[in-house]
Amino acid sequence: MAKKSTRTTPEDSQASTTDSAATSTASEATQAATSATDDQAEQTTVVDPTQQITDLKAQLDAKDDQLLRAQAEIVNMQNRNKKEQAALLKYDGQALAKDVLPVLDNLERALATPADDEAAQQLKKGVEMVYGHLQDALKKHGVTEVAAAGEKFDPNIHQAVQTVPVDDDHPADTVVQVLQRGYLLKDRTLRPAMVVVAQ
Repeated sequence: MAKKSTRTTPEDSQASTTDSAATSTASEATQAATSATDDQAEQTTVVDPTQQITDLKAQLDAKDDQLLRAQAEIVNMQNRNKKEQAALLKYDGQALAKDVLPVLDNLERALATPADDEAAQQLKKGVEMVYGHLQDALKKHGVTEVAAAGEKFDPNIHQAVQTVPVDDDHPADTVVQVLQRGYLLKDRTLRPAMVVVAQ
């Protein structure tokens, strides 16, 4: 079996030197390209200070605007809550007052019934006392009767259930008769008065 020659010929040596030179040149080119890229990166990252200040001021103004809007919204919410609480306190007991009104109507009907004998008259006096106490309690809590008879018809506080022709005593759009009393809780209508109106 023949041995392979390990001797280096001048041609082999020259080829090796050429490869080495090519590798060195490629490495230098790569370094030069990297250096050029770094220089370009440095040039592009340089920002104009005036532009930077302007951008920061714009951002600060936007944040200030957001803060002011948030504060205004909070103040509005607080004001709405205060108004709602004031309304709740002002009209506190409205449901109870509405439920008591039919009781008042029934006491009025009882008082309108004639009392012939002494026992009936005594009973009627007791009903009058209850009726009076109930009215006083309602007035104490801001419940008042709607003015109706002879007044000008107001759809906010009156409910017309019947009309009659106009005459000398009752001009047009005036309340002729009250069929059921109406009541107000302070300035809010609890129940409109059921009335007959001249038309």
